[in-house]
Amino acid sequence: MRRNHSTTPRLTRVLGSLLLLAAAGVSTVGAAPAPKATTATPLDQVVPAPASVSPDGSPYRITAATRVRVDDSAEVRGIGTYLAGILRPSTGYPLPVTGQGADGIRLHLTDGPFGAEGYRLTSGPGSVSLTASTPAGLFHGVQTLRQLLPASVEKKSVQPGPWRIAGGTIEDRPRYGYRGAMLDVSRHFFTVAQVKRYIDQLALYKINTLHLHLSDDQGWRIAVDSWPRLATYGGSTQVGGGPGGHYTKADYREIVRYAGSRYLEVVPEIDMPGHTNAALASYAKLNCDGTAPPLYTGTEVGFSSLCVPEEVTYLFADDVIRELAELTPGRYLHIGGDEAHSTSHADYVKFMDRVQPIVAKYGKTVIGWHQLTGATPAKGALAQYWGLDGTSAAEKAQVAKAAQNGTGLILSPADRIYLDMKYTKDTELGLDWAGLVEVKRSYDWDPGAYLPGAPASAVKGVEAPLWSETLTRSSDIEYMAFPRLAGAAELGWSPADTHDWARYQVRLAAQGPRWDALGITYYKSPQVPWPTH
Repeated sequence: MRRNHSTTPRLTRVLGSLLLLAAAGVSTVGAAPAPKATTATPLDQVVPAPASVSPDGSPYRITAATRVRVDDSAEVRGIGTYLAGILRPSTGYPLPVTGQGADGIRLHLTDGPFGAEGYRLTSGPGSVSLTASTPAGLFHGVQTLRQLLPASVEKKSVQPGPWRIAGGTIEDRPRYGYRGAMLDVSRHFFTVAQVKRYIDQLALYKINTLHLHLSDDQGWRIAVDSWPRLATYGGSTQVGGGPGGHYTKADYREIVRYAGSRYLEVVPEIDMPGHTNAALASYAKLNCDGTAPPLYTGTEVGFSSLCVPEEVTYLFADDVIRELAELTPGRYLHIGGDEAHSTSHADYVKFMDRVQPIVAKYGKTVIGWHQLTGATPAKGALAQYWGLDGTSAAEKAQVAKAAQNGTGLILSPADRIYLDMKYTKDTELGLDWAGLVEVKRSYDWDPGAYLPGAPASAVKGVEAPLWSETLTRSSDIEYMAFPRLAGAAELGWSPADTHDWARYQVRLAAQGPRWDALGITYYKSPQVPWPTH
């Protein structure tokens, strides 16, 4: 996917950061001493970097007497139960979830300057308190609390501890409201359990949007009652000719429910008018010549198109969008729109003019890949930019002009945060059409200033897509996502003034033992001073 551009792989310039690390006393040979278990993690050593940190006083220690104290609210109790479920196996403590009191781990909702997702964490000898205006804010605060505890807290068997949370206060809220990760389940199909596993990993870094790429040339992955062969036939294969698969409506609802329990909104994508071979193979009447092509198991792009002149195309789009909107409580529905090389420009504009109002009719807001700006984006639509540093000035200007006219932007530059790009030429998984993307390159850019001419206010957030041409297992997903996903999450959450590679790589290195404890497969980049054991 997204292979119609090429770029020369860039040499990573690390000397300056290595000098900074050396000055800070951090090993420059790829390893830093593991922190002593008796030392509480400093409040500023989490990912994403918090907005404000004020260390103060003695730490709080979780003991066998600790209670998780919550408001009398089902959502807050649910978050408390989630936290206790993480802490009990490794601490061996009962950690009952109970009503409010002056001690323990306290989760509390109140009016305050936290916004929709912010929180305050206050820790001292008597208690550690998480306060927010919304359950989402409390949940994000819980992720920070997890990272302030030793990495072994993530293990499923009793560990020695001690379980200290450094004293002081964190005041935190996100830079952007849209912080996404995309999973391509079309090129290779991933089960509900595999998607849930990825959701849990995303939640740890305060990602709040899961974009599911549900259709492409190689597979249609969501049941549509009014067009049943889309899933049963169009979903029956995948890249390389494997068995494929699809989600029943119950499967999809379970993914949505589970994502919601982790405070992620699901954005479903049906890619149109190109990337549609699975649909065209399922129904001959969707083809202009009335002949269904064979199923496709390769990796080329740009060869398929819905038949824009035929009215059946819009009956199809209406049915699919209606059924998907009914299943999706979130605000957005992604209609693709990229690499429509087999659709003329006039037909592309006509198609988008017809389909965008259908999305609105069923109560959703349009997201499209940035080629949507070559048509007329609907009012309120978001364009997802996936170009490169080297994308033509004209193409960038087209997107910037749409942003100036009110179209919001989601930034997913392929040579920065496409998680399926190889790290180095020796990376076995992934692709390299956008270049080689090591950890520093993935992290070291500013979304607010990235696209020339686009107002900073138009940038609604960032999203890290993961295309699956070469990925078949959860461990493949993880290896390509980690550690780069953590950097994308920080770009979406943390204030611009916290952005600093030399400091970030030290915080990132401390995530390695946590990923080990969680059983996450990750790339041990030589750019990161991973701790020794």
